[in-house]
Amino acid sequence: MVVHKSPSCGCCGKWVEHLEQAGFPVEVRNDSDLSALKSRLGIPPEMVSCHTAEVDGYVIEGHVPVTDLERLLAERPPARGLVLPGMPLGSPGMEVPNGRKDAFSVELLDKQGNTRTFQQHPSQ
Repeated sequence: MVVHKSPSCGCCGKWVEHLEQAGFPVEVRNDSDLSALKSRLGIPPEMVSCHTAEVDGYVIEGHVPVTDLERLLAERPPARGLVLPGMPLGSPGMEVPNGRKDAFSVELLDKQGNTRTFQQHPSQ
C-alpha cells in the first residue's frame, strides 16, 4: 500500500500506524500538494480528506477503518475505492483521549465518480 500525505500531518501518520498494526506493509510518500493526485485518481472534491492511499488497484481516501479496507479487498467490487471525507472524530488516526467517536459513513466510490454507503459507523 502506498499512502500519500502531507509531511506535517500527524493524524495521517496515526492512520498509517493503524494500517501497520493490522499487518499492511505501507510505503509513505510525503507531498505538500496532493490536489493533482486526488484529481488524477478521480476523487470528487466534496469527498477529499487529508491523505490518499492506493492498494491493489483501489484508492482509499481519508481515515477509513482497516476493517472496511479488508472487506473491500475481500469482496473486490468494481469500483475506484473507498472515501471518507473530512476528518471524523474517533475515526482511525483521529482518536481523542475521552474515546468519543462521531458517527460517520464510509462511501464506495464507483468508476463514474458516484458514491453509495459502504459501511456506517455509529457514534460512541
